[in-house]
Amino acid sequence: MKINRAIIPLAATLIAGVLVSGAASLGQSGRAASAASLEPVTRLTEGALQVVDKEGKPVGQCPLRHTSVNADVSGFAARVTVTQEFYNPLKEKIEAIYCFPLPQDAAVDRMRMTVGSRTIEGEVRRREEAKAIYEQAKAAGHVASLLDQERPNIFTQSVANIMPGEKVFIRISYVNLLKYEDGQFEFSFPMVVGPRYIPGQPGAQPAVGTAADTAEVPDASRITPPITPEGTRAGHDIDISVEINAGVPVEDVVSVLHATDVKREADQRIRVSLQDAATIPNKDFILRWQVAGDDVRTGLLPSTRAAGDGYFSLILVPPKVPTPAQIAPKEMIFVIDTSGSQMGWPIEKSKETMRLCIQQMNPNDTFQMLGFSNEVIPLFDKPRPNTGENRKLAEEFLASRLGQGGTEMMKAVEAALKPAADPARLRIVCFMTDGYVGNDMAILDAVRKNIGGARLFSFGIGNGVNRFLLDGMAEMGRGAVEYVTLAEKGDEAASRFAGRIAKPIITDVSVDWGGLQVADIYPEYFPDLFSAKPLILTGRYEAPGRATVTFRGRSGGEEWEQSVPVTLPARASGNTALPSLWGRARIGALTASDYAGIQSGKPDEKIKDQIIQTALDYQLMSQFTSFVAVEQMTVTDGGKPRTISVPVEMPEGVSYDGIFGTRAVLARQSAARGVNHFYSLSYPAASSAGVALGYGGAVAKTGAAEIALGDAVVSKTPAPADKRKALLAARLDPELAGLLGKLDAKGNYTGKDGLKVTAGRLLVTLALSDDSAANIAKLKALGFEVVSSARSVKLVIGRAPVRKLEEIALLDFVTRVSPVKD
Repeated sequence: MKINRAIIPLAATLIAGVLVSGAASLGQSGRAASAASLEPVTRLTEGALQVVDKEGKPVGQCPLRHTSVNADVSGFAARVTVTQEFYNPLKEKIEAIYCFPLPQDAAVDRMRMTVGSRTIEGEVRRREEAKAIYEQAKAAGHVASLLDQERPNIFTQSVANIMPGEKVFIRISYVNLLKYEDGQFEFSFPMVVGPRYIPGQPGAQPAVGTAADTAEVPDASRITPPITPEGTRAGHDIDISVEINAGVPVEDVVSVLHATDVKREADQRIRVSLQDAATIPNKDFILRWQVAGDDVRTGLLPSTRAAGDGYFSLILVPPKVPTPAQIAPKEMIFVIDTSGSQMGWPIEKSKETMRLCIQQMNPNDTFQMLGFSNEVIPLFDKPRPNTGENRKLAEEFLASRLGQGGTEMMKAVEAALKPAADPARLRIVCFMTDGYVGNDMAILDAVRKNIGGARLFSFGIGNGVNRFLLDGMAEMGRGAVEYVTLAEKGDEAASRFAGRIAKPIITDVSVDWGGLQVADIYPEYFPDLFSAKPLILTGRYEAPGRATVTFRGRSGGEEWEQSVPVTLPARASGNTALPSLWGRARIGALTASDYAGIQSGKPDEKIKDQIIQTALDYQLMSQFTSFVAVEQMTVTDGGKPRTISVPVEMPEGVSYDGIFGTRAVLARQSAARGVNHFYSLSYPAASSAGVALGYGGAVAKTGAAEIALGDAVVSKTPAPADKRKALLAARLDPELAGLLGKLDAKGNYTGKDGLKVTAGRLLVTLALSDDSAANIAKLKALGFEVVSSARSVKLVIGRAPVRKLEEIALLDFVTRVSPVKD
């Protein structure tokens, strides 16, 4: 990292099957609950997480055994049932807490708990009320479950009083709309909550979660589940089955990141499943397919719950080719995330995609480039013309970006949107990130308030990114979102981006309802249409009617309109999931109107009450409502259950070093934050086998390394004569060893690999286990000059005297010293 001080007609058969399906889907599980599959595990799979007793002896695996996902897809909609299988391998009852993702637009409308032969339907209550019911049931010894929403795409499942050897199934059901663009459908299911950067001063260490709450993210502890150390498995896996009933022939079924089996039951009916039913849940499942011909058209889908209580979805599919027009000049602002979570493949994929976007600018465009981690670093002082020389400077700037430090995304949003725009040009912001931040709602609020006349296009780079934030940025920025996995080339995404901004299909969209008595239409603000992607409007109606609805806008610089005959019936028995979809859309719109307040834990009470009432009326999850289920027939014996915070996988492609600094940091943090100090983690040994890493009671040994937490700590210390050498080998980057002897008489050195020493000082990154003021003072006493820091991951960047590097590395709170190259 370089430090710089400057910076529709749509046939009803395509959707009705899913919209009609409901509670029945909760009764099925994609994984047979055979006795063999549910027996206690006696042999731990190498690299998996296990629970240990107070003496450190392994007694069983993590309480979350397996997740099954079953999706029924029809047209634009999917009804999905997620079954979580919890099992208690201990000899005492436990409480399991699991943080997991769902799609950001999921209308979660059902939850069911099964204990033995008993099945209990979950009820939606106010969040505080649901929590009180759960805690009371837990204290009374009843098996209970509580489902909370932390973000639209992050949920917490708590299950109390799971008895020894007992299994509990939690089934969650939701409905959502699929992505459709240019004739291709996409079904996606997120599998892992990625590590979140938490801005703000941390408070007390939480009982669960790995990050302390801050004023900026007061629920940080609830969105930062423990992550298994590098080389380990969390011990739970996932299987997915998707049944596509398109109503028209299906073509070109492709799974982007997973190997799948595809069984064609008919031209219009296909079943897709993971080849490995024990897949590690560390990347999104993304399934794409095309439908034959041009059968997806503009049209209406109605539904009624009762007389005077009607709902509809009106789908506008724009023309594929816009009218040619003169290409207007633009002010292009390219923003690239260079934080630690982007280290390695993700940032290289971002660079590849951004480089292609730059190459496709128009000759009369101007552009600026911003890199951000702890701070925002601009390429130019202001946007410059699109010349060969300036593009070369941009290429060099990109090449020098590294994945390191925190993710201060708010600063980047403000740097991209707040400066005055060129009145002669349309500002286009291209924002590339994985979105791994905890203050995502505050960022969306900032985009909404500062977007002005600009357009923001977000690119999600990675295999398990924060789609709630990235979708929201594009929506608030009236642009479009693009996802680029690490397995895909960036050229197609860059070409689509260039085509969209050069010739939007329809802008300035409005709707004339022709006198129909409709209300509460969502989205409230119609986006520009940059491709053949449908605009889906969801609303309510109190009276039946018939009229011609007219869409208007601009296409290719000319006036454009399209009329659709619409009939709102007095009674419509189909499409029964439409009320849930409308309720979810209303909750989303209300939440968006108070993002800043909800993020800070100080919501507008009127908006909060409206969200709660909508959620209760439609039995939906929200930020302020939860599902709770209590098994009243049985009272478990024993005392207070032991709490287990279920760990999650690191998203595929995300660097441990980029997030935690070093493996040693991760181990030490895990030991400090282990819930109730009773589980241990095992992973393959580092290359320095046989050398203690110098943190807590952890020990590396030949063939394997163990990190035992709390009461189960195992401690072996190397001989004193070897300790200094071992610590330096583990903590000091190999490129820094012997560097002192390479300096010239003035204390300067420039290596071919980018290493640069000036007047005996070098820019380095320190990974710390404790970044207290007292320890920072110890660093300064050794001549270390702090340039920037990332408190949430305890990383400090600064200039250090080369002659003091070994002394710095030997400080007990320093876990890694790495060079920062130009």
